[in-house]
Amino acid sequence: MFHRQGLAAAAAGILLAAGIGATIPATASAPQSPATVPSTALVVNARWGGHGSFDRLVIDVKGKMPPVTVKPVKVLRYDGSGNKVPLAGKYFLEIKLSPAAAHNDAGQSVYKGPRLLKIHLPVLKGLAFTGDFEGVVTFGTAFQAKPVYKTFTLHSPERFVLDVRHPHGCPV
Repeated sequence: MFHRQGLAAAAAGILLAAGIGATIPATASAPQSPATVPSTALVVNARWGGHGSFDRLVIDVKGKMPPVTVKPVKVLRYDGSGNKVPLAGKYFLEIKLSPAAAHNDAGQSVYKGPRLLKIHLPVLKGLAFTGDFEGVVTFGTAFQAKPVYKTFTLHSPERFVLDVRHPHGCPV
């Protein structure tokens, strides 16, 4: 009798599994293979633009978005060397993505954005790629006035956004 109950339970389990499998839509995508999704987030680009009431910096990432920290600093320094970043400004923000890299497993750079750039927007005056060191990718931004900003992430594709407010009606 117990043998018959065991067979019935096994059969019910098989049918249940088959039923669940049948409910997956034919259009569902298969999981991405490890070759298409990097194990460490790769920082591939940085871009910026001016808008009517804010300037925007976008950092593009391939893979899963890592945690990002943004903090005001008195001076920008290159990671590793500690040398001062030559960006003109009175106020600076340091942006760190970690764990992340801007190079592939072979050590070749995958970052295609600017390394050091003066920017002529209402509030954003400069951008520097300051490091790709020990699992941390770092950027610095420069401003003439104390920045009032908000940050968020966007997905598909993955990107980090820094919006810095400026007075309405400023020419862009």
